Amino acid sequence: QVQLVESGGGLVQAGGSLRLSCAASGRTFSSYAMGWFRRAPGKEREVVAAISRGGGRTYYTDSVKGRFTISRDNAKNTVYLQMNSLNPEDTAVYYCAAVKSGTIYYIELKAYDYWGQGTQVTVSS
Repeated sequence: QVQLVESGGGLVQAGGSLRLSCAASGRTFSSYAMGWFRRAPGKEREVVAAISRGGGRTYYTDSVKGRFTISRDNAKNTVYLQMNSLNPEDTAVYYCAAVKSGTIYYIELKAYDYWGQGTQVTVSS
């Protein structure tokens, strides 16, 4: 069982930055691929970024490429999402998720077994 707790959300002006953190419980964090997803108002949850268990492989959805960076610190059981150049379209509840895996990452919601409660990110224009 893995418990995930997100933090770092908030209200920011367009063009600003936020860094989300997701702290995981347990001693086998390095065995899990991690993902960040978001659900904007009136929309379905979508993948934002994903990272393999060792951190060597990453994925970004097209709309965040060049602006967001996913990273992880296995010694701290934490995955991060650095978000720069935020715009109002990034407003959403952001969730982290975990799945036990080999060396790859996953981008489909149904692949993930564990989810955090979410953290709200609001970008004002």
